[in-house]
Formats: sequence, structure tokens, C-alpha cells
Amino acid sequence: MNAPHLPKVAGIDATVPSPAHTVAPAPVTPDTPADTPAPTCPNGPGILLQDRLAGWVSDLTTLHELTERLARTSVLTDALQELLRAGAALVGARRGLVVLEPGDGLGPDTTIGLGLARADLGHIETIPRGAMPYGQLLDTAAGLPGGESEITHPDLLAEDGLDPRHREVAARLGYAASYALPLSTESAGRLGAAVWLYDEPAEPVERQRHLVGLYARFATEHLARLVEVERTRACVRTISAELLPSRLPRTAGVQLAARHRTGPRGGGDWYDALPLPDAALGLAVGAVTGSGPSAIAAMGRLRASLRAYAVMEGEDPVAVLSDLELLLRLTEPARCATALFAYCEPTLRKVTLAGAGHCPPLVIGERRTEFVETTVSAPLGMLACWEAPSVEFRTEPGETVLLYTDGLLHRTGASVDRAFSRLHAAAASVPRQLRDDPGAIADHVLRSMLPDELDASDGQEDVVLLSARFE
Repeated sequence: MNAPHLPKVAGIDATVPSPAHTVAPAPVTPDTPADTPAPTCPNGPGILLQDRLAGWVSDLTTLHELTERLARTSVLTDALQELLRAGAALVGARRGLVVLEPGDGLGPDTTIGLGLARADLGHIETIPRGAMPYGQLLDTAAGLPGGESEITHPDLLAEDGLDPRHREVAARLGYAASYALPLSTESAGRLGAAVWLYDEPAEPVERQRHLVGLYARFATEHLARLVEVERTRACVRTISAELLPSRLPRTAGVQLAARHRTGPRGGGDWYDALPLPDAALGLAVGAVTGSGPSAIAAMGRLRASLRAYAVMEGEDPVAVLSDLELLLRLTEPARCATALFAYCEPTLRKVTLAGAGHCPPLVIGERRTEFVETTVSAPLGMLACWEAPSVEFRTEPGETVLLYTDGLLHRTGASVDRAFSRLHAAAASVPRQLRDDPGAIADHVLRSMLPDELDASDGQEDVVLLSARFE
């Protein structure tokens, strides 16, 4: 019979021994005739070869499945979690952590744990960095391509020269061994290090090390691409935020709050609030078609132009949008945009507004929650000359006017009618104790419209909410 297999680890066949035969030869005695034939192996070398081939196929299948799961991740944190889970399965560990610190110093820097709470990671971070495997890999040539490929501590508590703080933390968190790999390749450079922790003294066998090394090289290349994507998104978010108001004005009789969510490619949704002559206030929201740096730049130009027109003739919102339409048509004929501008007189709680292809505002109060009836109009840039009549209405004391962009509706994934109904229901359900705070109202509407998965930073649509509560 064949030699027994070692136990499997995380779905990977254990190493198959390779003896010359599987049946021990019969002892030769003086009484044994010289012409007695030697015993034959009942299985022969073909069975052993099949076992080896089956092990290789199992390894390839496992790597294929794990790398496919990693390749499906498009968010950096998700990819890091998948790296930890797959590595733990390959080396037979239960817990681990990955430290992301790109060698070029441009970030993003983060630490993520598997089976470790944030407090556990905090304890680990109290260990001197040079005493931890990830510190040794990241701060020395060991973590560079071509340097030391791994750091193994098969029995931490019995190891001589272990840092006392490391011994204390290991005992507190209940791990007794560790295995660490650098996340670095020649093309990607050094990105970080991964450490897997064992509950008992242990270390991966050579076959496991080979498999996790292959997986780590693939994972590093994938992480390098996601790091570049994350850097681009961060740059887009920064530019977009810099082109929006750094703070909202303080005007007697009205409280303001704004919320902004930027999509992964950066869009052209914007808002503005500016003091105007005669103690008036101008409120504006809008959206430029397209995404990316060009849309963000166009949004900045459009917002700056609207501010200038609002100062000159803000009491007539139709004139403001007409001027904006002419500017857009002459300077950017291929660009289309929506906009809404409201001229507010806080002392009278009076609002005069005009919209160009934009969603109607929502009035939220104790006695009513309703959309403002606005005139139907085309977006800016769609007509040879834009002009639609303005709408005037008054608010009651304590009522809030909510301006928003259509990204709030689109991110829900519902039809337009259903999205508007959902928005109305979200506004109507604002708790009474929150109605005195325009920021709390905006947050409630945002949470109700966009649960966690829809409010994620990688949502495809920009979202803007501008909330104005009249006293």
C-alpha cells in the first residue's frame, strides 16, 4: 500500500514522500534459493507519479481560485483583507496583519488585521518597530526586491533575545509563532509587509512557503495597481474639495449646512452660498456633465462665473442663469450643465429661485414636507437661449429648504419616480429633535437615501446637499 499522506492544510495536499518503492524487500537468508525472484511492488511507480501530479493540480487549482478572488477586488482595503485571508489559508494560520507603506512615501499608509480587533492592533503597535517582522522587512534591505524573502519565528515564547514587550504582547493576544513576507516586486517596488500569526508554535512547510510566495508576488502587483487608483481618487477628491466653499457664510436669520460625496472618477456636482447686498443670501447647486479632471475644472469655472453674476444681479435669478447659459454656450459649446440659483431674503423668509434642468428643492417643516413647484426648463447649453420664469415662495419659521443634485437620486439605483418618493419619505421622517439643525437634517436624508453600501466613497455619482433652515 502507499505511504500515508500527511494531513491536509487549508485544502492543499500535504507533501507526498518519494520512496524508491512502497513494499519493503524480503530479507535474504542463507536458505533462500538464489533464483528466487524479488517481490514486486503491487502499485508500481505509476501510482506515485499520479499522486504527485494530483498534488500539483491541487496546488494550481488552489492558487487559481485565490488569485481570481483577489483579482475581483477593486477597493484597496478589500484587496488587503483578501490577501490576509488567502495567505492564512495557505500557511495554516488563523490571524494576521498587513502593513501597507509604499516605499516612495506617497501613501496611502494603513494597517489592517485579520482576526485582530483595533485594540489588538494598538497593542501590537506598542512593540518597538524594529522588533516586529514587518518593521524588519520595511526598514531594511530585507523588504526590498531581491532582499530577504521571509522572516520566521516558529516559537516566539521560547526564542532567545526576543524583545520583552513583544513577548508580553504575544502572550496577551495568544499567539506563539509568526511568519512574515514582504510585499515587493521588481516592477511594483516595496509596498508593505504581511505577517501571519499562529496560536501554537508552528511554521509553514516548504511547499506552503512556495505557494504563499507565488501568491504574494501576484498580490503585490494587484495592490500596486489599486494603490495608484487610490492615489488618483484622493487627488480628485482634494481638487474637487478645493474648488468648493471652504466654509459657509453666517447670515442672520438662516442656518446653513452642506454635504458632499465625490465619485471615484470625480464629477462636476457643486454648491455655493454667498452673502449678497441688502442682507440677502444666494444659494446655488449644479452639476456639469462628464467626470474626471475636465469636469472638475469646468465645475470650478461655472461656479466662479455664477458668483460674479449673482453679485451683479442676484435678485433676478433668471438673469443670473441666462448669463451663465450665454457664457457656457460661447466658451464651452460641447459642455452641458444643470443649475439652480435661489435669492433668499432671510428677514422676510422669502425665496426667489430659477432652475435650469435641475431637481426641485424640498421644503421640510412641522406642517409640510413638499417639493417646490418649479418651471420646466432645459439644462444650460441645450438651447440657443435659455430663459424660464422664476418661482417665489415663503417659508414658515423653522422650515428648512433642501437643495440637492441628481446624484442623490441616481445612487439609489431606483427609477426617477421611486427615487423622488424615497427622498420625500426620508425628509418627512426626520425626527422632531433634529429639525432645528440643518446639518442633522442633511445627514438623516443622506443615511435614509443611501445606506452604507450606497454611500460608499466609490459610488459612481457625485452627491451634493445644501440645507438652509430659516428662523
